Amino acid sequence: MVMFKNLLRYLSVLLLSLSAATNAYSASKTVLVVGDSLSAEYGISRGAGWVSLLEQRLKEQKLGASVVNASVSGETTSGGRTRLPSLLSKHKPAVVVIELGANDGLRGLPVPAAEANLRAMIDASRKAGAQVLLVGMRMPPNYGRDYAERFFAMYGALSKDVKVPLAPFMLDGVAQKPELFQPDRLHPLAEAHPIILGNIWPHLQPILKAK
Repeated sequence: MVMFKNLLRYLSVLLLSLSAATNAYSASKTVLVVGDSLSAEYGISRGAGWVSLLEQRLKEQKLGASVVNASVSGETTSGGRTRLPSLLSKHKPAVVVIELGANDGLRGLPVPAAEANLRAMIDASRKAGAQVLLVGMRMPPNYGRDYAERFFAMYGALSKDVKVPLAPFMLDGVAQKPELFQPDRLHPLAEAHPIILGNIWPHLQPILKAK
């Protein structure tokens, strides 16, 4: 009788351990994408944007991660900074992808202000326990060569200073091809979004595997 009770106790402990292991394996870490229209599928079909393609890839590669796309068309770094605390509290992400700045540049807003906002977002994300990927952007040359160069250099300097990985230019291989843009010449067509993901993925994948 005693041996039978001990056996039941052993089996019970074993089942609890297996259940815990299964839950740990199936637990999904969250990737929070905070971006603008380039990440919010502006002007293209739902599910065709790079963030949706990212979610598909995560499932295919069984990396145990889900994606929350908190991108808003027209968003600036200031708007992202304002929204971020509630997003961090709600979703508790393991990784935050910050894709902002294009609208600051298009409006000619001061580069130091954009940098300060991005820096604050990185700091808040880290304090919430998340790793960060910063996504860089270039301005078209018609916005002034000096401003465009300072704007682009901001991302690299910030990445180096706060030691976060950087996807240098999300539209690399896209910006040079007008046929990949919608009539507004600002927003990429759906055909361009696999290229965009290809620019971001090599910098995001190591973070996901390490987290």
